[in-house]
Amino acid sequence: MQEQARQLIQDLRRLGINEGDHLLVHASLNAVGRFTDRARILVAAFMEALGPSGTLLMPALSYKTVTAEHPKFDVMATPSCVGALTEYFRTSEGVSRSIHPTHSVSAKGRLAAFFLGDHYKDHTPCGPFSPFARLPEVQGKVMFLGCGGRPNTSMHALEEKILPPYLFGKKITYQLQFEDGSRINKTYRRHGFDGYEQRYERLLPLMDPNALHQGMVLEADTLVLDAREMWEKGIRQLQADPLYFVDKV
Repeated sequence: MQEQARQLIQDLRRLGINEGDHLLVHASLNAVGRFTDRARILVAAFMEALGPSGTLLMPALSYKTVTAEHPKFDVMATPSCVGALTEYFRTSEGVSRSIHPTHSVSAKGRLAAFFLGDHYKDHTPCGPFSPFARLPEVQGKVMFLGCGGRPNTSMHALEEKILPPYLFGKKITYQLQFEDGSRINKTYRRHGFDGYEQRYERLLPLMDPNALHQGMVLEADTLVLDAREMWEKGIRQLQADPLYFVDKV
């Protein structure tokens, strides 16, 4: 095992990542440092740390390219628009992807089918069948690797339960292409956020300190959040103040 991989696993253990965990990773690949085969080494280290009973998940979002003007989503071919690590993972052997035109997720591990298999049933980006909504059901964790706590897609699933006034935009009909080549047309209610900036890092001070770990993974300042705690505190805050996690711009 390469030196970086050994250090990665040690760093993950210090942040409370254990065998059998189900971990959703948001990451900046550049933040971990400059070395050869970074994406491959990172994914291999995550899988080693989680073991055969765990599950690794990464967003494979495509909202920048699958739009009202270009409404076609191919689960096998449409690239992720949220970083090189997510695209490497999406195209890796043994990795599956959920069916959603803009907010799909890739996963590998024991509960991949549980997380991904029903996402196509939703009519919104992060509804009750989404991997984001299922993570707290199995005591999952969310990691922010070198990217801070703001790019927290899971917060959209919380917002979809509370329905703050900024959340939804127009409806769009997309063409979805499945792994077997079959296609369907389906209408989704897309997120809006017109006139608002997302400020999901405001969740961090609300968290119980025991449910939030912070430390370094190689050169990347990293956060790990307990998904159940995130849902409990996030929903409570949205109920008290629906505009708490946004700024008007």
